[in-house]
Amino acid sequence: MAWSRYQLGLAALMLLTGSINTLAAKWADNFSAPGCDGAEEHRFQHPFLQAAGMFLGEFSCLPVFYLLLLRDRRRADPAPAPNPAPSRPFQPLLFLPPALCDMAGTSIMYVALTMTSASSFQMLRGSLIIFTGLLSVAFLGRRLRWSHWSGMALTVAGLALVGLADLRGSGGAGHGTVGVVTGDLLILLAQGIVSIQMVLEEKFIFSHDVHPLRAVGTEGLFGFVILALLLVPLSFIPAGRLSGNPRGVLEDPADAWCQIRREPLILAALLANVGSISFFNFAGLSVTRELSATTRTVLDSLRTLLVWALSLALRWEQFHALQIPGFALLLAGAALYNGLHRALLGLGILPTGNGGNE
Repeated sequence: MAWSRYQLGLAALMLLTGSINTLAAKWADNFSAPGCDGAEEHRFQHPFLQAAGMFLGEFSCLPVFYLLLLRDRRRADPAPAPNPAPSRPFQPLLFLPPALCDMAGTSIMYVALTMTSASSFQMLRGSLIIFTGLLSVAFLGRRLRWSHWSGMALTVAGLALVGLADLRGSGGAGHGTVGVVTGDLLILLAQGIVSIQMVLEEKFIFSHDVHPLRAVGTEGLFGFVILALLLVPLSFIPAGRLSGNPRGVLEDPADAWCQIRREPLILAALLANVGSISFFNFAGLSVTRELSATTRTVLDSLRTLLVWALSLALRWEQFHALQIPGFALLLAGAALYNGLHRALLGLGILPTGNGGNE
């Protein structure tokens, strides 16, 4: 069945804003500017501040939801368009546990992004299906098919090649081998946390049929408020090698502000990150509802390819041949895990063999 214009628009919006989100965060990381009190020029590495900005972008979906809700309630049409209100009583506290996981995972990923390339960062996020698959067996009682296990095995092989490419100089310039390994491991750790978030959302939230704008906005509200409050204690916690600011602490909002004042383009990168994440999350959830989770996976893989191509074009990283088979294996693993082969069988693109059974 052909896609409608609305569905094509959602797919394009997800691909574009998702790519902008990763590239804008890396763009901000690449800037150098003097800090406060005459501090010499240094890289803008403020991952927790960027994570707070991401949640601010998610939170912006909430006012839009209520504006749409108000518009629909004021319509005089006897057969109004579907109301974005959920079918069950809304319970905001259901979003707190996944929001905490999202906050932790996102913060760790932004720390890792300062240590590795944008393309490796995006590719290594493909490890999410491994953690999600294992947790869905343990906590949701799901039985995985051969395609799930095969997809996870291909993903492991792809991750190994991408990690090897990183070690051989594709990403993380200026951090050395230890920094690259640390960054890659942090990305994997973050995906484990995000997989817990996804299991919690599936078990407790999706059954309530919450509108995508409301779901994204509520998690963004919790994440932004909590992380904004945490910026104070984070500015006093020593971070050693993980710190990129002169004081050597986990986060230094004052230093970030001074750098933004001296290099206004940093603000443009941060605003691009905030704006893109709100549209990306809404588009992603809408694609899952309007089309399928498989389509969302394919689009996310295309997003990885776009980030990789643009990073090479902007000379933010060097090309490494190992990334090609690594990305191919990650793409094949994601496709198998999410049932793309079954969709192709249904369309008659793949031969059915012995009845096309799993």
